[in-house]
Amino acid sequence: MEEYRSLAEFRYQIRWFLSFSEAKVRAAGMEPQQHQLLLAIKGLPDGVTATIGELAERLQLKHHSTVELVNRLEKLGHVARAASSQDRRQVIVHLTHSGANVLRKLSLAHHQELEIAEPRLAKALRSIARQHLSRRGDAS
Repeated sequence: MEEYRSLAEFRYQIRWFLSFSEAKVRAAGMEPQQHQLLLAIKGLPDGVTATIGELAERLQLKHHSTVELVNRLEKLGHVARAASSQDRRQVIVHLTHSGANVLRKLSLAHHQELEIAEPRLAKALRSIARQHLSRRGDAS
């Protein structure tokens, strides 16, 4: 029974943070997936290019849904597209100055909220880990 409580509490803490995030993003005039796309572009690992395919994978969206998301952000002036210098068929998505500014403001708010939420999230995650370890110990 305790393992279900631990999982439920962790899920609640994640959902609480996501709810905060969605409200903050909407207050900034964007949809949550738009924010996630901006963050995905800015946060790509070194050597990974922001192609539509890569962004679709990062957001776990279909290719055509990612294209539509990029279209909406392009209309808002937050992203721009350019053909790849290595493969002209491939489109690379870049943050514009406007996109970088909105992402910076949202990221600051998210970091501030994470400072508050971190102890609750960490406690819930530790509880899950303890449950997992005790189950493994029982199995040996």
